[in-house]
Amino acid sequence: MADKEEPKKKQSTIKQIIQIFKYTHAEDKALPWLCGGVFVAPIVVFVVLGIVFKWSVIGWITSMILAIMLGLLFATMMLTNRADKVGYAKLEGRQGAAISVLGNINKAGFNFPQEPVWVDPKTKDAIWRGTGYNGIYLLGEGDYNRVKRAMNIKGVTAGSDIPVYRIYVGQGKNQTSLKNLRKTVLKCKSYQPTSHKNKLMAAIHPKSRFMLTKTELNILNERLRTLQMKNGMGIPKGVDPMHPQRISRRAMRGR
Repeated sequence: MADKEEPKKKQSTIKQIIQIFKYTHAEDKALPWLCGGVFVAPIVVFVVLGIVFKWSVIGWITSMILAIMLGLLFATMMLTNRADKVGYAKLEGRQGAAISVLGNINKAGFNFPQEPVWVDPKTKDAIWRGTGYNGIYLLGEGDYNRVKRAMNIKGVTAGSDIPVYRIYVGQGKNQTSLKNLRKTVLKCKSYQPTSHKNKLMAAIHPKSRFMLTKTELNILNERLRTLQMKNGMGIPKGVDPMHPQRISRRAMRGR
């Protein structure tokens, strides 16, 4: 059974690569030349090295195998990069594109539900909310100024210590493009003052990175989910997008 499953997996992988190539080539006509170029490049380099250093037969065989493997790796990387560019270009400007990019983020702890927390019925501007060990993320799609005003809600979670990161998705000024969205989310970090009683330790280590525990993150997700169900569309109570709002960790633990 295992022997039969392996060929099927190989065939499905090859089919996926072919499908990706066809999909990308339809929009990127330079793709065959680029993939072919990066595939041939290491072979040419190894041939030149072999002639210069006068390799033996065994040296030629091993170097050519290595060159072909490197060529396949580089061609696959080129295909992946060009496919990503085509995919992002097709998604750009579409409603829900941001959550489509982040919905399947494979880093542990991130959670980006498909449902927006706020939508303007006239302009179709929308805000999605996600969470992770670093805090809460608000993703705004649409006109920058309108979305910024929609996120300007204050005094909702006074006393909490969970940062809220505001990300405006788009091609304009102060906005993040789709291709840079994941990178931007992963770079979001906040620091908080340490509570060292020793003055020397406080001077050496004045700040520490904010990180929720797995239990705290689960409680946060459940509370935000409950608030969203109660409030319907709109930024949920419990989120202040304009400031790093605070949710008491002690309260979250039920103490």
